[in-house]
Amino acid sequence: MDKNTIYGMLMMGLVIFGFMYLNKGDQEKIQQQLQEQAEQQQAREAREAEQSLIVDSISPAELAGIPAIMRQVGTTASEGAEYPITYSNKNVALSYDGATVTGTVRGADTTLTFEAVAASQFGDDLSLENRRIAIGNLRSALSDADRYRGFARHLNGEEKLVTLKNDVLSLDISTHGGNIARATLLDYFNYLPKPGTNEIDTTHVDVWQLNEANYNFILTSATQRFDTGNFYFTPEVVNDSTVMMKLDLGKGAMWALRYTLPQGSYVVKMDVVQQRMESVIPPSVATVEMQWHQHMGRNEQGRVFEERNSGIYYKYVGDTPDDISAQGDHSETLKQRLKWIAFKNQFFSSVMIPRTHFVAAEVESKDLKHEPGFVKDLTAKTTMDYNSTAETPVSIDIFIGPNLYPLLSKLDKQIDPDTAENLDLTRLIPLGWSVFRWISTLIIIPVFTFLSQFISNYGIIILLLTIFIKVILFPLTYKSLVSQAKMRLLAPEIKEINEKYPGQENAMTRNQKTMALYSRAGASPFSGCVPMLLQMPILIAMFWFFPSCIELRGESFLWAKNLAAPDVIFTLPFTIPWFGNHVSLFCLLMTVTNIIYTRINMQNQPSSSSMPGMKWMMYLMPVMFLFIFNDYASGLSYYYFLSLLITIVQTYIFRACVNEDKMRARMMANAAKPKKKSGFMARLEEAQRQQQAMLREQQKKNSKGGRR
Repeated sequence: MDKNTIYGMLMMGLVIFGFMYLNKGDQEKIQQQLQEQAEQQQAREAREAEQSLIVDSISPAELAGIPAIMRQVGTTASEGAEYPITYSNKNVALSYDGATVTGTVRGADTTLTFEAVAASQFGDDLSLENRRIAIGNLRSALSDADRYRGFARHLNGEEKLVTLKNDVLSLDISTHGGNIARATLLDYFNYLPKPGTNEIDTTHVDVWQLNEANYNFILTSATQRFDTGNFYFTPEVVNDSTVMMKLDLGKGAMWALRYTLPQGSYVVKMDVVQQRMESVIPPSVATVEMQWHQHMGRNEQGRVFEERNSGIYYKYVGDTPDDISAQGDHSETLKQRLKWIAFKNQFFSSVMIPRTHFVAAEVESKDLKHEPGFVKDLTAKTTMDYNSTAETPVSIDIFIGPNLYPLLSKLDKQIDPDTAENLDLTRLIPLGWSVFRWISTLIIIPVFTFLSQFISNYGIIILLLTIFIKVILFPLTYKSLVSQAKMRLLAPEIKEINEKYPGQENAMTRNQKTMALYSRAGASPFSGCVPMLLQMPILIAMFWFFPSCIELRGESFLWAKNLAAPDVIFTLPFTIPWFGNHVSLFCLLMTVTNIIYTRINMQNQPSSSSMPGMKWMMYLMPVMFLFIFNDYASGLSYYYFLSLLITIVQTYIFRACVNEDKMRARMMANAAKPKKKSGFMARLEEAQRQQQAMLREQQKKNSKGGRR
């Protein structure tokens, strides 16, 4: 380091030192300012804390209004007594003898006399916090009393559950809101896998889970809306089947919900019972609002079908039932009169059926895909006719039970035998469009129900049902087999025609010769399709019936533990799109049998050079069915497997019993007979000739153009 560098560094040090010395005063000043600001903030916070501890007082106007409030909302010891009038909630207990108000008021950790709180005479030994809270509790109680009138005494209480039970249904009715808090079906069990295990939750089905379902009424006075969900009711057990949830409103006024659950019934009758309500609700009020909400829990193994078949159904007066879309989030405003509204699960439903009707409603359904234990969040806001002078202004029958067709079909007469209108509650069971529904209700369900009276194994019942349907369809099946046999016998001759007239340019001639051969032999490639098409409605009806058949729920057969769910033989470590993460054995057997059946049918069909990919397409269909049905009820796959297997057996029995030589002889005899062409066939041949002539003309033009 040279001398100049040392001098330079010394000079820089002197400059920095001088700068720090000159700014020392500014830094001290800044520090002093920060300290002063902190002291000012502390002083301000202290003043605010002191002000917060200043105790308010009850004003003379508030004290003067207390007797009037007591007369409005208070109660007396006996009917007809004028005084003393009492009013209490969890924080105050007041009494009025006509001249003086006495009682107690709760503070933070002690109880004070009303006189002390009213006069703000607390004594020096009572904390400011106790004084402040006591005055706040008294003012709040007076405000609630003035706002809610006779309802105010029921704003506080302890929630308790009162059980109403018969041999099939158990109801827990809550004192908070007076509504049904839980509804349990005693004959049905959950089949929901326990989280993190392969075990199945076999507890009873809670159609309404505790704290996940509620409903409330909203009553409207001249100045106030009273929501019954805010109040604590007093339970009164009338008898073994009837419970009353009451609100005593004072001066003889009373509003209550009465529940009646008959033995062996899934229908609980809910009546609004009231006395002297015209003193609370003006007679001019003609409607009452009802809000119904349910956070619908899962009960089944497969979420896909449970979610797909859960939603809101409704029925307009004089119309057929309808529903809002079960896919995604949807809401609708229903502006016409409604006979009923239902919250429907895959196998269970809750239906509100007023004795009159719902005037209108707003309904909303939301998917709960991110909540594993739930499927839907359902809400219905309705209005009903109301009369404050009527003893029973509102009556509702609430069905909470299984979607069992025989049960639902009987409810019309049980619920309202005097009405001429059908409730159509069976529409809660999805059985497809009209023609398929008719097949299910007129054939499948009656036979299924009849067999279940004598046979307990539902796998055997499905087998017998399949055989019964095959017997009914045998004439159509026989015609199809005869047509297939004729086509098989004509296959060599058709092959000969295809070889004689090869190429696309001879397609018209080839088709004419083939149709002429069919006509002479009395055969048709479409004659076998017609019987199959006539059988399709039954196959489609079965497609709707089995996933909705609650009788199969929990019923085991062979390796299938639940015929209403997929028969999973093993679970994949990954998920395949459209297939899922499991393999269903009955679905696999159905697919293999379908491929065999397809191969047998393809052997009966003559080869065609015009559609080389047709065979590949025919084999593709069974594979597609494997993806479609893998997540369906195993009972459905089992039925299709049996149906295909019986058809294959019928085919081989037919071939063994039918003499093909005699059939060929009859076909040759038919070919030798002169046949009068029908008008349709004549027009078809004429159209073919015209088309062939046009084709030849086009070929000539193309050849001339090529020579040029």
